[in-house]
Amino acid sequence: MKRAVGERVKALIRTVPDFPIPGIRFRDVMGLTEDADGFRAATDALAERFRERAPEVVVGIEARGFIFGAPVAQRLGRGFVAVRKAGKLPGEVRGADYALEYGTARVEMQAGAIAAGTRVLLIDDLIATGGTAAAAVALIRGMGGVVVGAGFVVDLPGLPGAGRLREMGVEVFALCAFGEGD
Repeated sequence: MKRAVGERVKALIRTVPDFPIPGIRFRDVMGLTEDADGFRAATDALAERFRERAPEVVVGIEARGFIFGAPVAQRLGRGFVAVRKAGKLPGEVRGADYALEYGTARVEMQAGAIAAGTRVLLIDDLIATGGTAAAAVALIRGMGGVVVGAGFVVDLPGLPGAGRLREMGVEVFALCAFGEGD
């Protein structure tokens, strides 16, 4: 059953060659969201995978983490909190920086969105290098939250992201993976 969901999800994800730059094979999850049954199966599977971890809130990373995180939160009967790029949230925020190929970037969350001791499930569409996800974990932990897991639609195991999160002590799960030959 679980394997069938992963295969179905993978079949709905488009590979776009040379986007956003030549040599990159972009994994476009929008084909999955366009298929109502596939989208439902994906969000159901993510929710069920982490139900026993008893998250109290689901955090989604901008932008596609919102698409998958909000329905996962709804299925779990929990609230949803957004991690956004710097400067996108009103009011007082907390932030964490992360490295880019040439420089740094920052993600932010509204202050008080995560209370100390809150059990948090992190959701995003794809884990690649892990920079944004690691920054989100640091941000959640910096607010006193406890990350009970990180769920993704796609893992790119040729890149260090999932391993990076595991080194931080985070349980990582992805519905499907794309290797170099996929």
